[in-house]
Amino acid sequence: MHLDLHIHSDASDGDLGAAAVVDAAVQANLDVIAIADHDTVAGVQDAIEAARDHPVQVIPAIEMSATVNQVELHILGYFVDHTDPELLDHTDAAVHRRESRLREMVDRLATEGLDIPFEAVRAMSGGRGTLGRPHLARAIMEAGHVESVPEAFARFIGNDHPAYVPAALIDPGEAIGLIERAGGISVWAHPPRRLVAEFLPALRTSGLRGLEIYRPRASASHLRELERVAKENGLLVSGGSDWHGPEQGLLGEFRVESEDVSDLLSAGGI
Repeated sequence: MHLDLHIHSDASDGDLGAAAVVDAAVQANLDVIAIADHDTVAGVQDAIEAARDHPVQVIPAIEMSATVNQVELHILGYFVDHTDPELLDHTDAAVHRRESRLREMVDRLATEGLDIPFEAVRAMSGGRGTLGRPHLARAIMEAGHVESVPEAFARFIGNDHPAYVPAALIDPGEAIGLIERAGGISVWAHPPRRLVAEFLPALRTSGLRGLEIYRPRASASHLRELERVAKENGLLVSGGSDWHGPEQGLLGEFRVESEDVSDLLSAGGI
């Protein structure tokens, strides 16, 4: 089977609606996909319903943002119950936190002479997604201040710029607990090589069950290192493109095979 276990829809900062993501997966001959939006499961049910008439299976998932020692980590939750009340309470709170953060960043930009109406930022999400810096970057681009989203980050809203506001995030252990209580499997998303030794022991103690290893542009040495770490720690492995839309290329250009992530699929009942 061909899989992509890390895809975003416009329920967070992806370009396509969940149903359109499913259509793209069908065109790419993918057999299994995971809709893993940032701090929301709002697109999961739409994707599941869209997939009913197609030969593609949708894994309900989420990508939770967390902070430890002022470092942001992302925890994927696979096979979650996307109707779980506690999980939905978390996503509602995350939506409000993200909006407050973006409003403050818009205010800071205004003090620097860059007037971006907040409604223009919201429009970049289609009015329904959880807001993030990519939406603000697109609004800056649409206003003609930059020519690309990366330029907006580089010039105005990157981590080292005055308009940047750190996200108010939960602890990784809280994220892992939420995922597990919602029946899911917690996996550290795109773990940076420099942070694995520092943070993995605490994440394992909190109940982390896997590492996202297989990703586009990952070096062979990094893959081997993460495979070794996963094996030594008895962790499941995952992989996916982190696809946000056609600007990144076609869905399916990167994919993993079922044998690469067989233990994860088995743990999830596939």
